[in-house]
Amino acid sequence: MTASIPSGRSRASAIFRVTSGNFLEQFDFFLFGFYATQIAAVFFPASSEFASLMMTFAVFGAGFLMRPLGAVVLGAYIDDVGRRKGLIVTLSIMASGTILIVLVPGYETIGLFAPAIVLIGRLLQGFSAGAEMGGVSVYLSEIATPGNKGFFTSWQSASQQVAIIVAAALGYGLNQWMAPAMIADWGWRIPFFVGCMIVPFIFFLRRNLEETAEFAARKHRPSMGEVFRTLAQNWVIVFAGMMMVALTTTAFYLITVYAPTFGKTVLHLSTSDALLVTLLVGVSNFFWLPIGGALSDRIGRRPVLIAMALLTLATAYPALTYLVNAPSFINMLLVLLWLSFIYGLYNGAMVAALTEIMPVEVRVAGFSLAYSLATAVFGGFTPAMSTFLIQYTGDKAAPGYWMSFAALCALCATLFLYRRSTGRLQPALS
Repeated sequence: MTASIPSGRSRASAIFRVTSGNFLEQFDFFLFGFYATQIAAVFFPASSEFASLMMTFAVFGAGFLMRPLGAVVLGAYIDDVGRRKGLIVTLSIMASGTILIVLVPGYETIGLFAPAIVLIGRLLQGFSAGAEMGGVSVYLSEIATPGNKGFFTSWQSASQQVAIIVAAALGYGLNQWMAPAMIADWGWRIPFFVGCMIVPFIFFLRRNLEETAEFAARKHRPSMGEVFRTLAQNWVIVFAGMMMVALTTTAFYLITVYAPTFGKTVLHLSTSDALLVTLLVGVSNFFWLPIGGALSDRIGRRPVLIAMALLTLATAYPALTYLVNAPSFINMLLVLLWLSFIYGLYNGAMVAALTEIMPVEVRVAGFSLAYSLATAVFGGFTPAMSTFLIQYTGDKAAPGYWMSFAALCALCATLFLYRRSTGRLQPALS
């Protein structure tokens, strides 16, 4: 195995290679969320748009229920065989799920087999994603230069924003070039096909990825049984880590995956406006994430995490209330850019923090399990929960309640994990 990644240029190359799989994952997830109304009509026809959308978002969320299983199984595999080999496996499973969703005919053609195959595709994607983010984040933390772990790990999330930008741009272009009826019939599949076409390129990048020096120097590789025992012994850390991730995953799926649907169905903005806002939010996320990571390297993780959680509690619901009372392209952009600022700074610090609190021998499995549980409980069901809360309460700003609850969970977890004003972790949690 390669013992090191010595130069800045090779580190930049390694960041690009390892985050390429993250691009594919988020590219597909965003497309599923954005084209939810079209997917609902093709695979989940029902008596009302609400029922059809709820079934679609439930299948979208079901993929996240597979993440904890993938986190433990694939995370343990990556901790055993290495970051490079493991990340190639996660990419293979993810690509298989994507191809299934792209190629399956609609409900009118094959009946119940259509939604069943879409569900299988989502479950495969979720199983793979369970360890993908953890594997990438740990890889980046292990190649980081001293004092720059936050900046390095922030590129895990930043790569996802590139996927949001590309996917939103594709959707915007299709909306300009094709009639709505044509998009609803088959045009929505085009961006998914684009995702499939870049899979071979990503495989090529991952195949030439070098192993990290830290993993190569490790003498003991834990068995699956050891992984389970270590995770069980550290269940408090895993649970606290899950709660800390809650704000990240909820905010992200609210301002990107759910935002286009919210703009179209709740605010009654045009499809083009909703997509353009989402594209600009992706650019904003990409800008703020490395800043959040670098800031946490300078002043500590704790101040950044606490400040952003408090800002969310103070502003999430009022900001969405302002938006629904005065729906417009400009107001949607301003509100989501504000939430993007909070998300970017918080997540930039959080990813590095999560790699630091996990026991080193199960770093990928522990990170992946905490992240996957948060995504399964909070983020993955944000579109469905937002749709339900709006329908149940009659309050179009109700998604702000959900985001505020996630912020409260994150704040409590951060205060528990970081009990010193210096922002360093308690020794007992190391």
